[in-house]
Amino acid sequence: MAGSTHTVTNQAPPLTGYDVFTADRALTEAVERHLPTELREEALAELSGTGRSCGALQTQEWGAQANASPPVLRTHDRYGHRIDEVDFHPAWHRLLGKGVSAGLTDAWSRPGGHVRRAAGFLMWTQVEAGNCCPLSMTHAAVPALRADPDLAAEWVPRLTSRVYDRELRPARLKAGVLFGMGMTEKQGGSDVRANTTSARPLAEAGTYALTGHKWFCSAPMSDGFLVLARAPGGLTCFLVPRVLADGTRNVFLIQRLKDKLGNRSNASAEVEFAGTWARRVGEEGRGMATVIEMVAATRLDCVLGSAGLMRQAVAQAVHHCGYREAFGGKLADKPLMRNVLADLAIESEAATVLGMRLAAAHDAAGAGDERERALLRLAVPAAKYWVTKRCAPVAVEAAECLGGNGYVEESGLPRLVRESPLNSIWEGAGNVQALDVLRALGREPAALDAYLTEVGAARGADHRLDAAIRDLLTELADLAAAEGRARLLAERLALVLQGALLVRYAPPEVADAFCASRLGGDGGAAFGTLPPTLDLAAVVERARPVV
Repeated sequence: MAGSTHTVTNQAPPLTGYDVFTADRALTEAVERHLPTELREEALAELSGTGRSCGALQTQEWGAQANASPPVLRTHDRYGHRIDEVDFHPAWHRLLGKGVSAGLTDAWSRPGGHVRRAAGFLMWTQVEAGNCCPLSMTHAAVPALRADPDLAAEWVPRLTSRVYDRELRPARLKAGVLFGMGMTEKQGGSDVRANTTSARPLAEAGTYALTGHKWFCSAPMSDGFLVLARAPGGLTCFLVPRVLADGTRNVFLIQRLKDKLGNRSNASAEVEFAGTWARRVGEEGRGMATVIEMVAATRLDCVLGSAGLMRQAVAQAVHHCGYREAFGGKLADKPLMRNVLADLAIESEAATVLGMRLAAAHDAAGAGDERERALLRLAVPAAKYWVTKRCAPVAVEAAECLGGNGYVEESGLPRLVRESPLNSIWEGAGNVQALDVLRALGREPAALDAYLTEVGAARGADHRLDAAIRDLLTELADLAAAEGRARLLAERLALVLQGALLVRYAPPEVADAFCASRLGGDGGAAFGTLPPTLDLAAVVERARPVV
């Protein structure tokens, strides 16, 4: 029995039992904006169902359980046979099943599929980000496999299936499959052209035996993997099935699992190939060209994943401060805390609006819009560079809004903090993205034209945005020796694009605050330094999750 001094007061109730989708105004507005009228009713209903699942107490508990019980590698069975299997907590499988059934691997086969999937992925990240890794790679494998029509016909229907089948067996016997990838090696890291894994042609056309290693291979219990290796004709993309057609296990030697800062529920492995059977995807020597759209898709998922983490951090902070009282009133009503919350909310909304705009561009590009395809070429690496870097400071500041409570595991904020740097590192760290921005600027004039057309649609609506566009044009006029300032260029490209989108689509108070602080220089380096003349109360209220 609790003692009389242990009456619990002045604590916020758990943020649970709510619709994560309808509670996120920026996200719902983006879906409505980017989907044709005839798709909206069905999509909104479907996403609301996913949102309720994300906000359910049971789903949140599965996320906590999966994170608290990292996967375990079993290299051999009790008799000494090599099996190379990874055991996961049951909660991991429940989450993957929910994610697959929600369509998070199915963007390519239906109208508006990328917008619908992006909204679901952004929400699902808020439950447990680790299981989003195999969902992302499975989704991204589709355009790579389409380089080989026969492979696509065999695998794509299973990749886009709404059925999760965890058993290791031949893909032809499964209603749904998941994919992983193995690109990086010890000596090369992000420089995948330095890969040394070799591919020896076999008698059957298009088949090879791989020998080598992969330093990072995520989701090693997947049904198939896209791998880069050196064939006689150069660096080539291959499909490595986990189980061969006759039911025998492919040679897939898991050496160890990585002990990571965050992303604890997801297995990232070091893998050895020793005569591993593989099927070529695309032409020999065209490995990078084959996987380029896959890379773009996973990079966009990094943007969406970071946007999701930021949204959950901001939702928790606003929710807490809306209940917590201090110094004679609600924390959220205190001018300084309101400034912090509004600043965080602006960062979160800017990330969401940008991520969803890029998802819409994927849908348009898939329908043949070359301007949208060109926009993606420049905007995706710039967005990946900037949005993923903003995630960690947002998560840390949001935890601080909860005070000591935010430093305690039960609050969920420490998990967000540990997860927050990941998307900036994976799929090409900051320098890789910044250099990719430079390549797009130097080699693909259509990409810059598409970008300038996009931001130009907002010119004249805000003088700070107009000035930022002019300054950016001055920066872009001279790209000689630009490598040393590539990060600054990527940052400014992302900020101007975010500002243009908010000016066009967000409420005036949100756009005003963003342009003042991010483009106009009217704010400090830390969160909570917005000009007090702005309508910060409206910004915070917009970010409040309604339970």
